[in-house]
Amino acid sequence: MAEQTAFLQSLRNVSRTGLGAPLLMMMMMAMIIIPMAPFALDVMFTFNISLALVILLVTVYTKRPLDFAMFPTVLLVTTLLRLALNVASTRVVLLKGHAGTDAAGQVIKAFGDFVVGGNYAVGLVVFLILVIINFVVITKGATRISEVSARFTLDAMPGKQMAIDADLNAGLIDQDEARRRRTEISAEAEFYGSMDGASKFVRGDAVAGILILFINIIGGLLIGILQHNLGFAQAARNYTLLTIGDGLVAQIPALLLSTAAGIIITRVSSSQDMGQQVLQQLFNNPRSLGVTAAILGIMGVIPGMPNVAFLTLAIICGAGAYWINQAQRKREAAVPTEEEAPPRPESTELSWDDVQPLDSVGLEVGYRLIPMVDKQQGGELMPRIRGVRKKLSQELGFLIPAVHIRDNLDLKPNTYRVTLLGVTVGEATIYPERDLAINPGQVFGVLQGIETRDPAFGLEAVWIEPAQRDQAQTFGYTVVDSNTVIATHLSQVIKTHAHELLGHEEVQHILDQLAKSAPKLVENLTPDTLSLGVIVKVLQNLLEEGVAIRDIRTIAESLAEHGGRSQEPDVLTASVRVSLGRSITQQINGMAVELPVITLDPTLEQLLHQTMQASDGGAGLEPGLAERIHSSLFEASQAQEQAGMPAVLLVSAFLRPMLTRFVRHTIPTLHVLSYNEIPSDKQIKIVATVGQQNVVNAKPRGR
Repeated sequence: MAEQTAFLQSLRNVSRTGLGAPLLMMMMMAMIIIPMAPFALDVMFTFNISLALVILLVTVYTKRPLDFAMFPTVLLVTTLLRLALNVASTRVVLLKGHAGTDAAGQVIKAFGDFVVGGNYAVGLVVFLILVIINFVVITKGATRISEVSARFTLDAMPGKQMAIDADLNAGLIDQDEARRRRTEISAEAEFYGSMDGASKFVRGDAVAGILILFINIIGGLLIGILQHNLGFAQAARNYTLLTIGDGLVAQIPALLLSTAAGIIITRVSSSQDMGQQVLQQLFNNPRSLGVTAAILGIMGVIPGMPNVAFLTLAIICGAGAYWINQAQRKREAAVPTEEEAPPRPESTELSWDDVQPLDSVGLEVGYRLIPMVDKQQGGELMPRIRGVRKKLSQELGFLIPAVHIRDNLDLKPNTYRVTLLGVTVGEATIYPERDLAINPGQVFGVLQGIETRDPAFGLEAVWIEPAQRDQAQTFGYTVVDSNTVIATHLSQVIKTHAHELLGHEEVQHILDQLAKSAPKLVENLTPDTLSLGVIVKVLQNLLEEGVAIRDIRTIAESLAEHGGRSQEPDVLTASVRVSLGRSITQQINGMAVELPVITLDPTLEQLLHQTMQASDGGAGLEPGLAERIHSSLFEASQAQEQAGMPAVLLVSAFLRPMLTRFVRHTIPTLHVLSYNEIPSDKQIKIVATVGQQNVVNAKPRGR
């Protein structure tokens, strides 16, 4: 007892003389520079763990964060102490690790042999789990809370100062109390500001622990094998166990300090310590314990469950609920009851919360299709839809919004409906227990079943029994299940209406992503050159014409180049299409050098030019002429498809937008390109000319 008193007295004397901090720093420098004996390492590691426990308990019993205002400094010092110990233990492990697992002291050996059972694979897993818990969970959360607390505390300082001045002027407090409150506000701001930076120490320490682990293992293997002639297995066992023991000894105090940082930064000033607050706030309501006891009791009587454990905890929770309830009744009986206030009328006013936003993409299903979207019933549609979203997002170049699925009792049992911004854009009836045999255009037999049409492309199809799948495939049918039918239909709908799903928020996110790799390009593009609205319209035009916006860098460069000359979205769209010409033609015809195209007769092309000019760009075609042009284009397109070649209409840049709109919905397989969109390395082969017999006596229409 006398020795302990003398030791404490010596510590107080050192603290009074102001030599404590310099001596501690000198001790850490000595551990880094001077080799330490294994016994000294044992003492320092034990001291480090004890210090971390003391700090953790102090934060638990602290009533206010400012009562432990030195915590940021203590956190820094303990982190440096732990890193110094890591350096010292690393030196001993690498120098003496060939002698066995006890070369670096008994503490490291105990953690390497006893704690993880001498299995370095288990030790490595335990170490990584501790680092993940420390780095990903505790430290990251504490860092975020520190940042927010520091910002809010600094923002609230002027208001608190004004409140103190108001109380002082009103005579509620005197000068000494006002001075004390101002000092407390200043100390609070400094504390949270320091914690914002101090939390980074622990975060960096976790990263350093991972790096030190792998460096020690690799360095130990090299030293053991090359310098001490150990076998690979022996070297791996010795150095890995020593390194893992060293890492665990360091990570446990780190985990304790991270927890202490999280506790103190999440504490609210109170007259009670943490334990009292937990008892008062967590177990204040007996209902929670009562409901918990009932649930545990039900689970405890289920056969096969650990009945003893569940029933024991149910009895404990039930007894606690009963005891708390009785105590509250006694307190209520001792306090005189007040006259009950009249009930407040319920508010009948509406708020903006009653206005629900529309789903960007929705899927409504009849009640017989619910099992297809229910995982518990083996539904496979949800993963298919996620796959569709991922594929389309990669193809189109922007994130497809989530598909909200709900049941709709107003639909027929086997019917589903696809909605876009609350508007129905697709609906079909399917049979979950059957397969859909689709006629791709040429089949060699007739199938028995329910005749229908493929909802995605409108092809002739038959709903067949699963046993007929092989027969249908033999006849040349394409056979898919009901999940694929819905997923394909949804994919086609989203692709067709992709331009309606792209808005200002999505485009801004695309530009933010581009700014990470090309900041100057985005800076020059918007808002100085083009407004965000114009960029949105150009990208929507591209998507509406079936052009993906994945190559956003090329699109942005083209817009930045031509945006100074024109702000018209259609003109900018044409310029962007020229920049994307290689991508567009490759999407249509692959890597083929020769591109088969359909052209317009020069006389017809001149007539269309005159018509466009007369109507200021409008589609003022005479109905009969428009019908003859459409028939000729449809026949030429069908001929190209039957020949296994893409259908491409090549026209002037002036006519391309009008003709694109003209054939977009009626001939969706026909691609309309302008001459300047064809790359220079592509050869054009004219396979058909439209209009040689369709323009006789035709005249352009005026306005």
